[in-house]
Amino acid sequence: MIDGRFIVVDGKRLRRLRRERALSQQDLVGITGVAQATLSDLERGKRGARASTIRKLADALGVEPKELMEEERA
Repeated sequence: MIDGRFIVVDGKRLRRLRRERALSQQDLVGITGVAQATLSDLERGKRGARASTIRKLADALGVEPKELMEEERA
């Protein structure tokens, strides 16, 4: 789902995928270059992300970007 110019991220899924790969937030920050505060906020559902940020995270986690996006609610 897109909220303005930011995409709403499924923070719980992001955290689960990161942990399944045995990565700390710091590990993922080092791989992607995404700021630690941003990653923390995304995992807690406190902010949306730009498409480029979602792409970096998805690439690092080995998933398609859509797997990190919150599904549309009917």
